[in-house]
Amino acid sequence: MIEQLHKTLEMDSNFSLAHQDLGLAYVQKSMYKEGIVEIEKELAISPNNLQALAMLGNAYARAGRREEALKVLSQLDEISKKRYVFMTFRAIIFAGLGEKDKAIEWLEKSYVERTIEVPEYIKVSPLYDPLRSDPRFQDLLRRMNLQ
Repeated sequence: MIEQLHKTLEMDSNFSLAHQDLGLAYVQKSMYKEGIVEIEKELAISPNNLQALAMLGNAYARAGRREEALKVLSQLDEISKKRYVFMTFRAIIFAGLGEKDKAIEWLEKSYVERTIEVPEYIKVSPLYDPLRSDPRFQDLLRRMNLQ
């Protein structure tokens, strides 16, 4: 995936989604510095992409940069005063921080309010991997018919 995304970016260095996906791929390989750089590039191209901002918060958290991850959560809180912010964005940051209770809480709120943007994403996204073994997460997937 990393190799293919580099080829994609050679064709179009401003293809923001490729930077975002490359960042996620690096983070999954524990290459946090590289992942953060790519997600920051994506945000430079698309500064209003809140999903990328949340992914940056997750990357900071997984890299051990807790204060920066919490700062992203604060940014999302401020933005939510002006426009809607998907609750799952907070959940992925808390998942990265290892705060499973808070991550599940935000996912539950999103489920109750039926505001999960793409339910199937929760089942397969590596951003939710820290939650997979939690019975509450498994119950949520069951209630969403995604088990």
